[in-house]
Amino acid sequence: MTTSQRLYQAARPIWEACLSHPFVTGIGDGTLSVEKFQYFMLQDYLYLFDYAKVFALGVVKAQDRKLMQTFSQNVHSILNGEMNIHRAYMQRLGITEEQVSAVKPALDNVSYTHYMLAVADMGGPAEIVASILACSWSYAEIGQALAKIPGAADHPFYGEWIKSYASEDYAATNQALIDLMDELAEGASEAQFDRLAEIFVNCSRYELGFWDMAWEMRP
Repeated sequence: MTTSQRLYQAARPIWEACLSHPFVTGIGDGTLSVEKFQYFMLQDYLYLFDYAKVFALGVVKAQDRKLMQTFSQNVHSILNGEMNIHRAYMQRLGITEEQVSAVKPALDNVSYTHYMLAVADMGGPAEIVASILACSWSYAEIGQALAKIPGAADHPFYGEWIKSYASEDYAATNQALIDLMDELAEGASEAQFDRLAEIFVNCSRYELGFWDMAWEMRP
């Protein structure tokens, strides 16, 4: 198996828990309260700023131009692509930029992003991608799963979110990260793989915790 396939297997039980989480299933069947979704979107918006910073540290740690460009392009994609989904929903919900700037990240959110930033600070490009990939890949899995539910992608409120993460563009971006993970981990020792797996599984656990946080609307 490739490194990415082994990582997938290591995190699979956690991702299955994410797929069956009431917040995620609520998006799929349209029963999730708008209040919970609004809380989630604001917290996720704040999360993405730090997520982009993890990619930015990849630019710093990269040793060649191609890898620097890859990390840099992902920073641009987050700030000017994925975050547009959030901005569009905020507009629909009547949330102003002033209101967004007043929101404080929840403790679970801070814990997750600080872990990723610490990994990026102490590790190299492979560790950085391992920390990033859990989020990207799990959202691709969720988007694809929800899109298979009849009528879910056509829901008047949640349909746009589902279509965004089930899109071909998002799948291609995620696959590029999977391929990069395998490229950077080529020739890694078992000890090195164990470290990548630890990071990937920890970030997957944080992903599950993020859904818990949003469901309970924790401070």
